[in-house]
Amino acid sequence: TLSFAVSGGLCNLCLDKTNKDYILEANGVEPIINCLSSSNEETVMSAVTTLMYLTTPQSCQQTTALPVVECMLRFSLSASRRLSNLATVFLEDYCTPLQVEEAQNLSKHTAVGIPLPKD
Repeated sequence: TLSFAVSGGLCNLCLDKTNKDYILEANGVEPIINCLSSSNEETVMSAVTTLMYLTTPQSCQQTTALPVVECMLRFSLSASRRLSNLATVFLEDYCTPLQVEEAQNLSKHTAVGIPLPKD
């Protein structure tokens, strides 16, 4: 499954520019975003890290789309210090203040249905 693949090495593979380009050209960001809803914390951590590694000026519209930023805001409130710290780094280093503000405003008016990972 993709969850296993993200945990099992896709995160490391995308550090290589050729692999990163291939993943981006093959529309690989969306399946990685889907892994953010995993109940497995390691899968979520790897998915967040993979999105960080895949973020380029060309891909940032995908990797920091509003639903992703909303998800990172939720993760930043997680009881898991590892997940909350990683999400905070994502928000601070990969998102603009305007993106974060927009996601915060949207979150006030909608119910976010992605549960936080358990372990």
